[in-house]
Amino acid sequence: MTSPSSISTRLAQVKERIEALTLAAGRPAGSVTLLPVSKTFGTDAVQEAMAAGMQRFGENKAQDIRDKSKELAGSGAQWVMIGHLQTNKARDIARYAHEIQSLDRPELAQALERRLQLEGRSLDALVQVKTSTEPSKFGLDPVELEDFLAFLAREAPSLRVQGLMTMAVNDPDRDAVRACFRRLRELRDTMREKALPGISLERLSMGMSGDYDLAIAEGSTEVRIGSAIFGDRSYTSI
Repeated sequence: MTSPSSISTRLAQVKERIEALTLAAGRPAGSVTLLPVSKTFGTDAVQEAMAAGMQRFGENKAQDIRDKSKELAGSGAQWVMIGHLQTNKARDIARYAHEIQSLDRPELAQALERRLQLEGRSLDALVQVKTSTEPSKFGLDPVELEDFLAFLAREAPSLRVQGLMTMAVNDPDRDAVRACFRRLRELRDTMREKALPGISLERLSMGMSGDYDLAIAEGSTEVRIGSAIFGDRSYTSI
């Protein structure tokens, strides 16, 4: 019998809530996907989530993607970089990741392109846009988005741009949080009208454990959920 506190049980509960929120927003069933965020959790937790049907996992450190990829080689796990990436870590992402959702500047795109060329690989990518005013948040300035997308189409063919990502402001004011998600959707809609060649903007990765209801209401196509699935984090565990 499955424990109420097990990862598989929490996964089922999160999926059920995502579907309910999706339908409540008047959107088609199944139009919002779940990215479990396994950062700070070990490979045992990842394997438990895989046994419950998950395959893609979000991580915020390149070295953790490298180490977990090696430990779970052959398992079918796919790693998604969601944290801020330094250019000197591009090699590990180009070699081990299946996607990056924190692409936010030309020098990083160039570093990844060079490494991907050497690896003979390509990589799905979402551009991270800063929609809040918090100094701690990373992301591209919205006014630079069109030029950056054009740069990626021209200079980084190994990066397959699929959409945009953001992190909302950490604020008890839910209207302020929701405004961050609305801003990203509006930016996506504007960029779609530009019809930039080689750029797909089908995906909006926005919403985490504490605010994904608002993100879904504003058009998120993927929510990044960690603690609601894996439990409380210990930042010294790995």
